[in-house]
Amino acid sequence: MATIEAQSIELRQTLEELQQSQAQLVQNEKMASLGQMVAGIAHEINNPVNFIYGNLNPISEYVSDLLSLVKCYQNCDLTVAEDIEICKGQAEDIDLDFILEDLPKTLASMKVGTERIRQIVLSLRNFSRLDEADFKAVDIHEGIESTLLILGSRIKPGNRPGIEIIKNYECLPLVECYPAQLNQVFMNLLANALDAIEEAISAEAVNDESAAPQTYKIWISTLLDEQTYVEIRIRDNGIGLSEATVSKIFDHFFTTKPVGKGTGLGLSISRKIVMDRHFGTLDFNPALDQGAEFIIQMPAKLKSDYVIDPDTAVAAGL
Repeated sequence: MATIEAQSIELRQTLEELQQSQAQLVQNEKMASLGQMVAGIAHEINNPVNFIYGNLNPISEYVSDLLSLVKCYQNCDLTVAEDIEICKGQAEDIDLDFILEDLPKTLASMKVGTERIRQIVLSLRNFSRLDEADFKAVDIHEGIESTLLILGSRIKPGNRPGIEIIKNYECLPLVECYPAQLNQVFMNLLANALDAIEEAISAEAVNDESAAPQTYKIWISTLLDEQTYVEIRIRDNGIGLSEATVSKIFDHFFTTKPVGKGTGLGLSISRKIVMDRHFGTLDFNPALDQGAEFIIQMPAKLKSDYVIDPDTAVAAGL
């Protein structure tokens, strides 16, 4: 009897350790995704902030010159020609015509920069859904667009050609879902597509530097199937996968990325979110000459008895 009790205690301890390990691995995957997101946001915000900051000094000089000119006119006697000439001379010294032309343009461009920052912050709020209910009806396209904006620094041209995003959105109803978690699925799939394209670009540069660079693309399409199911397809023409790796794509800890870049949990967690929390499917289509395609199918409306209790979701690592 004592032996059985000791074995039972050991099994409970082992189970607790496994649950703790699972929670830690899920947390590591979330932190890896968060790191990519933060880096993208920092890059996106950096450009407009630098532009605004760079224009503060010239605008400060313009305002100082204009205030000085206004003060000159306030102090002068407009009935005295000599005083008027002094003010006109000061206007020429500060190049008033140029200020009147350049100041509105500079302010307008700074307004564009602030609007860009505002858009990024709104997209981040839409992506995280921090100020909203956990379960609600949302615009799926809004979540995809927010994710694309956050990943914008990896899409735009930089040290390599830009990546073309081709969208084919069908008119969809508001979809009942857990939007923050569904946006995490979009982040994982789009980040993987960008990884595959970047790997293909590197391989292309190594194999044939003289060849004309290929145009890399990501296709995103949505449709409503029989007015019941929403389908989201995300396809890329990146490096693709070998036959040996296709069967393992959703396995825990499987990754084709170098050490330190991926935990091998992104796709398995994404599939769990789609299947267990949204009663849908996440499939992979390897039947392409190049690249990969992921297909999400899920009901547009979840029955109330389908909604998972938050405590149950935490225990499952969702």
